[in-house]
Amino acid sequence: MPAGSRRRLTRRVGAITVALISPLAMTAVIDPAYAAPKFKKASNGASIAGVKWIKKKRQFDFTINSKALGRKAKVRVLVPRNWKRTAKRTWPVLYAYHGGRDTYVSWTRSTNIEAWAWKYDVMVVMPAGDNGSYTNWWNGGKRGIPKWETFHTLEVKQLVERNFRAGGARACIGNSSGGQGCITYAARFPKMFRYAASFSGPLSLLAPGMPQLLLYTMSGTTSNPYAVYGHPVRDRANWEAHDPTTLAPKLRGTKLYISSGTTGRPGPYENPNMAPWDIGLVSEAAIGYSNQVFYNRLKKLKIPVTAHIYGDGRHSWPYWIREAKRVWPQLMKTLGARRFK
Repeated sequence: MPAGSRRRLTRRVGAITVALISPLAMTAVIDPAYAAPKFKKASNGASIAGVKWIKKKRQFDFTINSKALGRKAKVRVLVPRNWKRTAKRTWPVLYAYHGGRDTYVSWTRSTNIEAWAWKYDVMVVMPAGDNGSYTNWWNGGKRGIPKWETFHTLEVKQLVERNFRAGGARACIGNSSGGQGCITYAARFPKMFRYAASFSGPLSLLAPGMPQLLLYTMSGTTSNPYAVYGHPVRDRANWEAHDPTTLAPKLRGTKLYISSGTTGRPGPYENPNMAPWDIGLVSEAAIGYSNQVFYNRLKKLKIPVTAHIYGDGRHSWPYWIREAKRVWPQLMKTLGARRFK
């Protein structure tokens, strides 16, 4: 065979070999958990834009093309042992909501929630909440984006249930505004959660001093803090529609846990000489009062609640970690999440 012919034949064989090998190589690097089936959308058209595994495939982040927010947003998910996307079974789910001016990595950055969850047959879903106050914004009565409530209770919920084997046994926890969001969602969507736990969440939005504190917090994200709930007097009906104390009757049948400090004085995790005007101390005192208002409302309605109103302590993670660990076994029991031996 002439040399030129041999070279052409060699090139053809090489091309054919590459063509045959390439699809196999591509298939080999695709995670089998995501090879099939394709991702399903939420009922409002929100879709999954991407998934990234981290921590030796014990957790992953996924990105949502959110219709409710008009942009992309992320969610972190912890998965239990033997979890598979193609499994026939589903898993109980704990939703962990973060506080204001924070992100979806808040709980994994600030706590050992991975270790707590790994002991149980449970999924943990931690969505972004930004400083959105866990509500669909009022925007002067025009509504529109951002719709944080819709993002959490429709888009995130449906996408993890339709694509990642999250089941219908749900509970939620939250710190600060995330605690408010957890309790508010439980009231606005009865039977969505079996258990709702709030750690230093503002649970009476209209308690004395609370509207001012919330508006101050909201001003860190938007130039118009009234865009979130509206004006507390002029738009009071909208504030009440998202106020856990006003919504308290709808919490009957949901197990509840609330905790907060009340005194505005340093607790066991702070320098005892901390300045009394520290924002963490001042805000915890106001939030503590709102928790007492909420607690008294539940008692009047004869709705069971486990409350740990502990007095001294700052608005900070050491207390929220303590409270989360305290309620964790009861959360798992209520969800029916088996503890691994």
